[in-house]
Amino acid sequence: MNKRVYGVLGISSIMANWNADFSGYPKTTSDGKTYGSDKALKYPMKKMWDNQGKKVVYLKSMRFTDGKKGETLLVPNSLKERYERLFQVEDLKKCKDTKTVLKNLFQAVDIKNFGATFAESGMNFSITGAVQFGQGFNKYEDTQPQEQDILSPFRVEKNKENKSGDKNADDEGKKNSTIGTKIVSDEAHYFYPFVINPLAYKEYVELGVTEGYTEADYLNFKETSLVSATAFATNSKEGCENEFALFVETEKELYLPNLTEYITFIKGETKNEIEIACGELLQAFRERIFSVEIYYNPDTTMVRKTIEGAKYFNIITRKEV
Repeated sequence: MNKRVYGVLGISSIMANWNADFSGYPKTTSDGKTYGSDKALKYPMKKMWDNQGKKVVYLKSMRFTDGKKGETLLVPNSLKERYERLFQVEDLKKCKDTKTVLKNLFQAVDIKNFGATFAESGMNFSITGAVQFGQGFNKYEDTQPQEQDILSPFRVEKNKENKSGDKNADDEGKKNSTIGTKIVSDEAHYFYPFVINPLAYKEYVELGVTEGYTEADYLNFKETSLVSATAFATNSKEGCENEFALFVETEKELYLPNLTEYITFIKGETKNEIEIACGELLQAFRERIFSVEIYYNPDTTMVRKTIEGAKYFNIITRKEV
């Protein structure tokens, strides 16, 4: 691919929890700003690729194993086991051909995009991904966490603790089912910056283990990035949707700043508004920029068309607005 791509992906979260910390609350910085990690955005993309039958290495998978007392246990695969399963390798320890292992890794769509740290059985690789995400900060200032009590249909045994911390310490408690807690944000709007650098794999191309990051790789990433959050409907993620995307395709040698710094979210009575204030910046490099595409839902959001030459699309129908 003979270009760099800069952009922003926007995720809305309505009565949902896009990215929780270990307390169950939406992740926040030390000064209270709500944000989502890059892992939260990559995971739905990897799940979508996996569901499509593509090879995805860095995704949790399970297997059965025999326990010490003869019981059957369900455990996660190790990285070695995941690799062996995906690439039909009997035993990675017996593989001494580093080039073959690298070729296999570059066949995995998640590694082709995001890179990997692979340290198994004497094979140690650190592959910097062509696609790099920043942290996705919430641009809606009035976000508030909400706690919902959930009544379990089951009781727990005496002196055993449920997820909410309640203890049934007496016989009376054993007669009752337990109460759990679901924590969501009432409303949040996360904006992730990203950059795609096709030169990230230049050394590996020279080694003959990959053809590099191609136009087909980019189009696959682009399509998945526009729908994966909407498609990933778990209990806590139902209510999270792809609401915005900006793609700026440039010369390989053009270096742009973090474009989320130029985006403002404004809550409206009937429609929300997303302001993109990088028009002047992009205009200064217009001869080195190939295209600018903006995706949003015109039924729920307004975007001021301030970027000269940009094309605007409905993020759901993909029709030009």
